[in-house]
Amino acid sequence: MTVRFQVTFDAADPQRLAGFWQRALGYREQEPPEGYASWEQWAEAMEIPQERWDDVTALVDPEGVLPRLFFQRVPEPKSAKNRMHLDVNVGGGREVSDQERRSRVDAAVERLVALGATMEREFDETGQRWIVMHDPEGNEFCLQ
Repeated sequence: MTVRFQVTFDAADPQRLAGFWQRALGYREQEPPEGYASWEQWAEAMEIPQERWDDVTALVDPEGVLPRLFFQRVPEPKSAKNRMHLDVNVGGGREVSDQERRSRVDAAVERLVALGATMEREFDETGQRWIVMHDPEGNEFCLQ
């Protein structure tokens, strides 16, 4: 039996971080629950104070296949290396040439840096190439 899961990001600014990952992965903001025209309407109905409305947000895969991404405000900053990270497969896998994979990864690095990511380092080992990146709040992820 498989179990559904989501990937949760602790964040200083959940809305900003979700915006980065939305553009990075092509996800979309999750729709509000049935019966509510907006998340604000839902928050009012749940009697959530207005100053907390931006404390969480969620993104979903438009095709409904990949995991939900949840972003939650936390008071403390990131303080150490992630023990888990996302591998973002932009290269196309073994179905494309090494040159094409390299070109796709390089283009993704440029696009994500323009969105606020930073590049840490590049690895080219055992026939594999990947780039270690950081999102706008310093969370590590790899492009391959």
